[in-house]
Amino acid sequence: MCHRPILRTAQRRRRYAGPVTADRRAADLALVGVTTYHARAAWGPWDRPAAVLPAAYFELVAAAGGRPLLLPPVRSAPDGPGAGAAELVATLDALVLVGGGDLDPAGYGLAGHPAVDGVDQDRDRSEEALLAAALDRDLPVLAICRGLQLLNVYLGGTLLPHLPDVVGHDGHRPAAGQFADVDVITVPGTRMADILGATDTVRCSHHQAVDRLGTGLVVSASSSDGVVEAVELPGHRFVVGVQWHPEETGDRRLFDALLAVAG
Repeated sequence: MCHRPILRTAQRRRRYAGPVTADRRAADLALVGVTTYHARAAWGPWDRPAAVLPAAYFELVAAAGGRPLLLPPVRSAPDGPGAGAAELVATLDALVLVGGGDLDPAGYGLAGHPAVDGVDQDRDRSEEALLAAALDRDLPVLAICRGLQLLNVYLGGTLLPHLPDVVGHDGHRPAAGQFADVDVITVPGTRMADILGATDTVRCSHHQAVDRLGTGLVVSASSSDGVVEAVELPGHRFVVGVQWHPEETGDRRLFDALLAVAG
């Protein structure tokens, strides 16, 4: 069987030209890497460890005009989970870091906390390598929930390990696996204000949040209780992190903004 070679980045990239229409060719779509995570999954007669991702993430990438490429956090690479990240990122037009379990607290200098759950060190290392390569190439990045936390920690920031200990309520996540509507206020002059307007109501499910802000990041949205709900990294084409889950409501605005600068 003959396979077409993968075109080098400079040859195949196209600038995003608005929502997809029936006559746009597939070659015009930006290639967007979307991270996934290890979990045990069942489908049909099968029950296996798998690379898992809620479909809403990649469907929003596609709806916004991108071609999603799912990126599993491989564990068996001889050179470790981050092997080949730079070469992979060189083929992409944008990167989406999705939600999931907590980061390893050791990565931001915390011994641990009883509420920390779902730590996957291989995933941490895999996504850190992807993020490092993306920032090095000034690739557009959208970081969602855990993705925002990874961005903050990678840039030297820290996290509040269990938000209810600080704010005194569970309004950002009523229980594990549940969502809450949270009102956010954007910071004037930020990219987030341009995308959302002055205020918005978003769907959240996080029990952790930014404590010390990572180097270079600025807060671009907060909730009424002072919790950081969005950050961005000035000086880059597009590096935006949000604590909420736009995919839960089918909100395309952040994905549209990402694709608008991809390519």
